[in-house]
Amino acid sequence: MIEFILFSRKGRTDGNFRNLREAGRLDVVYQCLLTAFFTSGAIRRDVVFHAILNGPPHPPVHLVFDGRKLRDVRTDEKTWEDILRKVLSGGAHQGIELHKESFQEVIRTKRNLFILEENGEDINNVNLGENPVFVLGDQVGLPIKDEKFALRFGTKISIGKKPYLAMSCIDIVNYILDSRLKRE
Repeated sequence: MIEFILFSRKGRTDGNFRNLREAGRLDVVYQCLLTAFFTSGAIRRDVVFHAILNGPPHPPVHLVFDGRKLRDVRTDEKTWEDILRKVLSGGAHQGIELHKESFQEVIRTKRNLFILEENGEDINNVNLGENPVFVLGDQVGLPIKDEKFALRFGTKISIGKKPYLAMSCIDIVNYILDSRLKRE
């Protein structure tokens, strides 16, 4: 399995929103979900995506999207807006779980952790091992205290010296892993 953990500073923690952009930038979560799971014509079943939402009204919320169980999804924004609204309002969707856990609580449970940061070690020089877990921030990045906490459990790595969009980071990591590993 490959896991991605996205720290969303302002992602809304209930389903009371008109659209994803106005929901504390849940559009960033949606974009990351697309690049984490979708290839041309298939869903990556070997991926688990975590979104840690820290926006109003009741943070934190930990959403877990499991590619092995994820069903009835498409790539369009409206589908994901409806799914996120339903799950954040207490409803269920196959392959998605909601937990009341903070970023640090989630990080404590992970092994083989890699924090994506421009000043990290070049990913091409890093042995990612089995079941790598990649941590990244939203459009603002990880808060310093949470990055320092994650570094107690993992290593800082870089996909390049320029800052990329979170969704691009996931896409690049998937490409690198596809090149290195035999994936389902």
